[in-house]
Amino acid sequence: MNWQIKYALASFAKAGRSTAEHVRGEVIRIMTQDQPDVLAAITAVETVNQATAAQYREQVAGLDFLCGYRATCVWEGEAIQYLEQNRVGWGNFGTLGSAALDGDANSAAHKVYKFSDRLLRQYGRVAEVDREFDRIHRVTLRSGATFRIGMIADYEPTADEVRTLWERFGPVDIVWNINPNGTPQPEASEAGRALGCEVMKWDELKDRLSKA
Repeated sequence: MNWQIKYALASFAKAGRSTAEHVRGEVIRIMTQDQPDVLAAITAVETVNQATAAQYREQVAGLDFLCGYRATCVWEGEAIQYLEQNRVGWGNFGTLGSAALDGDANSAAHKVYKFSDRLLRQYGRVAEVDREFDRIHRVTLRSGATFRIGMIADYEPTADEVRTLWERFGPVDIVWNINPNGTPQPEASEAGRALGCEVMKWDELKDRLSKA
């Protein structure tokens, strides 16, 4: 039994709201009272691309949810699109636990980025959103202007986190601190300016898009 499966089973047992059993390999079944059972694959890969997503879906008949167990796991946009088109939920372990309780595992999306992704898509000035990664969106406005936006969910993003986002995913126009209670540290804004991008919260981002 893989290490991530052991941790996943132990976590469900400790929480006590759902029960889980090992099916085989990286697959577990989660059972919650008054909700449908969830067949989930728990992967320890660092990056989920479309090939990885397709492999899990093809190998696990009836797969409901693909879970990236590592906190550092990154999801590529094509993998997200593939899973959503095939009615397979995706995200971290916290997303899986919530989805099992809510009974919506097949349509669940990474809870860290779900609300922010929706905000961008529903903002009236946005014409198109191309999701390159779970946390990187290329947004085209109705005016024709385009912005590449990177999301950081930490409470107080640091300069190092801004630089790490840039180095990992390439240049962005805006670093968006999506934690509703957080505030970027001054050093983070300074690092952004040095790189050539702006670091901001949602209200500032809306204002920036409205003037583009």
